[in-house]
Amino acid sequence: MRSISAMRSLLLCASSPTFLRSSASALRTPLSSLPFRPDLSCSKLGPARLSTTAGAKPRVAGGGSVMDVRAAQSGEIHVIVGPMFAGKTTALLRRVQAEAGTGRTVALVKSDKDNRYGLDSVVTHDGTKMPCWALPKLSSFQDKLGTEAYNKVDVIGIDEAQFFDDLHDFCCKAADRDGKIVVVAGLDGDYKRNKFGSVLDIIPLADSVTKLTARCELCGRRAFFTLRKTQETKTELIGGADVYMPVCRQHYSDGQIVIEATRIVMDIERSSDPRCVVSSQ
Repeated sequence: MRSISAMRSLLLCASSPTFLRSSASALRTPLSSLPFRPDLSCSKLGPARLSTTAGAKPRVAGGGSVMDVRAAQSGEIHVIVGPMFAGKTTALLRRVQAEAGTGRTVALVKSDKDNRYGLDSVVTHDGTKMPCWALPKLSSFQDKLGTEAYNKVDVIGIDEAQFFDDLHDFCCKAADRDGKIVVVAGLDGDYKRNKFGSVLDIIPLADSVTKLTARCELCGRRAFFTLRKTQETKTELIGGADVYMPVCRQHYSDGQIVIEATRIVMDIERSSDPRCVVSSQ
């Protein structure tokens, strides 16, 4: 689009001549698939379920049923936030994979609104992926997995958490009542730098909060914000590098000026285009 090209040209004039593309931080070691693939037709988890085999330690020792053990142990909530292209999903997958490596049973969840890479996997911008459950609401997770299988899950990873309206209630229940380790990754702010979804609501519940940064596409400095490159104004607009770019504070402010100027120019062009004039006759 001409407006996007004009915006990028204006931004680049005020920035370093070197154009740097942003990408998620590279993993130190490649991530493999989760130890199990959720199966909607079966309530049992695969070989990664918690056991007392060699090398895998149960989180809580002692007898009793699974629910008794859950009631006796305390859960955790860890939150990973930042702008787009900051490596939030990469950090989430690394944490979940590490937990699975200790013998814990893990499960990944994402919103079914995000279908950019399909609905059966959580995928990073550089292509690393793990199988997941794609759900409209977190409250449906236990029903989808099955009560028996849910009780055996130790770690729940939630990607694109800003799309879940029931994030706060789910995290409270999973960590406080069910003793789960919940790792949440999502945007803390939208393209206007306003609160996005319920991610900020769970900060008071969290054991830890990690704020990641990306690299500004226009100058290479640390990027804290997400700049939308289109004229679309709705808050939920799923897209990648074609729609968004990570930017530093200076280029976020400059970008908003350019976007507004572009919008005004486009409005003027539309009003002067005979094809856009509606006859009153």
